[in-house]
Amino acid sequence: MPCTTILAGKKATTDGSTLVARNEDYGHAFNPKRFIVVTPDKQPKEYQSVTSKCKVDLPSDPMRYTAVPELESTMKKMGWWGEAGINAANVAMSATETSTTNSRVLGVDPMNKKGIGEEDFVTIVLPYIYSAREGVKLLGKYLEKYGTYESNGVAFSDKDEVWYMETIGGHHWAAKRVPDDCYVAAPNWFSITDFDFNSDDTMASADLEKMIKDNYLDIDHQGNPYNLRHIFGSHDDSDYEYNIPREWYIQKLFNPSDVREPDDPELPFAKKPEHLLTIEDFKYALSSRYQHTKYDPYGLEGTDADRHAFRPIGFQRNQELSILQIRNNVPEKIAGVQWVAFGPNAFNGIAPYYTNILDTPSTYRDTKEHFDIQDMYWLTHAITTIADEHPFRYSASIEEMKQSTLAAGRHVLLETDQEVQDLDGEKLQKKLQEANDKTAKSTYDAAMKCFGDCVETGSLQIRLNY
Repeated sequence: MPCTTILAGKKATTDGSTLVARNEDYGHAFNPKRFIVVTPDKQPKEYQSVTSKCKVDLPSDPMRYTAVPELESTMKKMGWWGEAGINAANVAMSATETSTTNSRVLGVDPMNKKGIGEEDFVTIVLPYIYSAREGVKLLGKYLEKYGTYESNGVAFSDKDEVWYMETIGGHHWAAKRVPDDCYVAAPNWFSITDFDFNSDDTMASADLEKMIKDNYLDIDHQGNPYNLRHIFGSHDDSDYEYNIPREWYIQKLFNPSDVREPDDPELPFAKKPEHLLTIEDFKYALSSRYQHTKYDPYGLEGTDADRHAFRPIGFQRNQELSILQIRNNVPEKIAGVQWVAFGPNAFNGIAPYYTNILDTPSTYRDTKEHFDIQDMYWLTHAITTIADEHPFRYSASIEEMKQSTLAAGRHVLLETDQEVQDLDGEKLQKKLQEANDKTAKSTYDAAMKCFGDCVETGSLQIRLNY
């Protein structure tokens, strides 16, 4: 199962932004993605899931929103898979973090093969919500009405709140607000722990507590507040290799003085970081492979078994990373920024794109089904294929590309924030699109330079020499 999620409240970040981020991973190396804007005229009026054939009744007044869906050619076979975006009301949504459950839950509330799932969530929810809480409530309504065929975690944010929502069985759900001064690291297992049904910072399907009591699901016998991870989550051997270590490593990065073990199943749901978090922190964590531990697949410490013990966070099946930032230190008209990176995160740079726009840069929007060096998606895969064979040989070029991409993107944001203070409407959107195009060009140029440097460096090492 793919994906890793990190969330942060507004008092846990350096600039007071709320942050929602997730690696979208896939079952094999290639699943080309594109970054687009969906305007109201392009939003489906009648929606039917490709996977389950479930028909969903949509409201009639959608908003504009960004998304990272499948290619046009793939959508007919797989559906939309919008994954991550920010709407015109500056509400962000990331869906989904594929999760796990247990047989006790599925015996009570089996999955509904004709329900909704990750393919559908962003498309049927994000265009219609004006706050993070509204997002939780609307998706909860759909889950209770249509059911779902899989276990998932979904994140919502606005300028004030960040919420993490988890589906439970076929028709139930629970959601918890991330404390303003905390972050959450969620791998592919049930994440919410202490859950108080009487709190204003939790929401759940109406009969969830009754379901727990009637079916003797509270294995801790502690009552309210409940440990939902114990009740609804999996406790499989694979969790100790595939899931728990990723949460452990992110918490190790953000709380280095709190020493835990990489197979500790009792890691907390939310933690207050030891330093205020930045976009750079999120990118490093979501690109990581257990650096500076014996579990690094590229490392020199430990045994070969150690280096392949745990599933890395950044690896070859990363398809895209979106860090959804709602800023509180700028006007609402420019508050939404979607930081985007395509391909394996260990070998790419991430760049910021304003979301109050009507179109996205072509190098992200027009991804081809097969290899094309003009696409950011495929360019990252080209760099990855070269660099993976000898990671230390190419590390200087990779690091230079990552840093220059972030620095150039931040500079464009800083300049543009000042330049658009007096602009609104079409003039504002035109200026923001120009800024995005400038960022996209610098990002592509940095990646191409990195690619060229890797080719030049590697060519000096070719064994077919004399």
